[in-house]
Amino acid sequence: MILTLATIQQTHDKIRHATMLTPTVYAARLSKQLGIDLYLKLENLQHTNAFKARGALAKLLTLTEAERAAGVIACSAGNHAQGVAYHAERLGIKATIVMPEGTPFNKIKRTEDFGAHVVLHGKGFDDGVQFTHDMAADQGLTIIHPFDDPVVAAGQGTVAIEMLEQQPDLDVIVVPIGGGGLIAGMSVAAKAIKPCVVVIGAQAETFDAVKAAVEGHAPHFGGPTLAEGIAVKAPSKANIEIVKAHVDQIHTASEAEIEDAVFDLLSSEKLVVEGAPGAGLAVIKNNLAALKGKKVGLVICGGNIDSRLLSTLILRGLVRDGRITRLTFEIDDTPGQLSTISRIIGDAGANVVEVIHQRMMQTVALKQAELEVVIEARDVAHTKDIVGKLRAEGFRVRTDNGL
Repeated sequence: MILTLATIQQTHDKIRHATMLTPTVYAARLSKQLGIDLYLKLENLQHTNAFKARGALAKLLTLTEAERAAGVIACSAGNHAQGVAYHAERLGIKATIVMPEGTPFNKIKRTEDFGAHVVLHGKGFDDGVQFTHDMAADQGLTIIHPFDDPVVAAGQGTVAIEMLEQQPDLDVIVVPIGGGGLIAGMSVAAKAIKPCVVVIGAQAETFDAVKAAVEGHAPHFGGPTLAEGIAVKAPSKANIEIVKAHVDQIHTASEAEIEDAVFDLLSSEKLVVEGAPGAGLAVIKNNLAALKGKKVGLVICGGNIDSRLLSTLILRGLVRDGRITRLTFEIDDTPGQLSTISRIIGDAGANVVEVIHQRMMQTVALKQAELEVVIEARDVAHTKDIVGKLRAEGFRVRTDNGL
């Protein structure tokens, strides 16, 4: 298949009966905060909570009867795995999925729940590629590649057709990039439908292989990333050529920026998303001056974030916003000190979340004690007001954020 608007439209006709027409919604709170008109394509509401189900189905529908009978295999960090497993089970095709060791348990379980056989191998997606090819050759399985296949890319490109049908006056579309299948398909479709639309790619700083290939410099590969779904070291060469021809800009975001963006989507828009769309929002936040006055579309490409990671991210976000703060006191080891502190905090309208009182460690004088009080306040200004009241009462108090 050659990736064109016509082939993407044909693919859309084939898969639309079994994929969700996810909404493109106006992000009212974030738009107000950022000063742009932001629209979100909610592929986290797709079957298996990610856009990958589109490309997986597109490829499965091309199999011959013999290939369907033999079964398929895929290598994936999670979202493509679930997309293949879901549609393979629905179509009565046996599926084997190779996933990296250390893949979040929820992604493994959800893949197995769809009837797939999961094999764990390697530390990341790239480690499992050759292993997957070897298994396919040994067992006569058809490989369903997550991005290096024009049929799969055509399936992913159907996202752009829907976005521009739902919001035809978009000026900019921001697309997260891993192996390049999503942005390849979407950029071909978007530029054919609306040539003036600006397509911007978003990558994690620690996995910027596509940006590096386009700009002609060495990629940066770092440690673990929250955007694990786009943590690809070896993107498709065919997709890179399409990106060079159809994508206007590629930007990267740091881990801290991605984390902040995931929290923003949760707290402001009540959307549970994984790190890849967080990278997209982070890129938007880093380029607000250029996007001012524009209607910007962002693909919320997946929502399969590990629940334990999400809980930690929420707490860290509340700390950054000043809504949870640790106050550390050096107090005289006499009765009534904690009671007075609690009263001041309560009278100021804050909640005490946790108290740690210790006198045995030698960080304070013998007749003193160290007291840590974690409080929940409205915001940084509220916390600053509480700290001021405590100091006015003679308490020596310090905070983690330097208030």
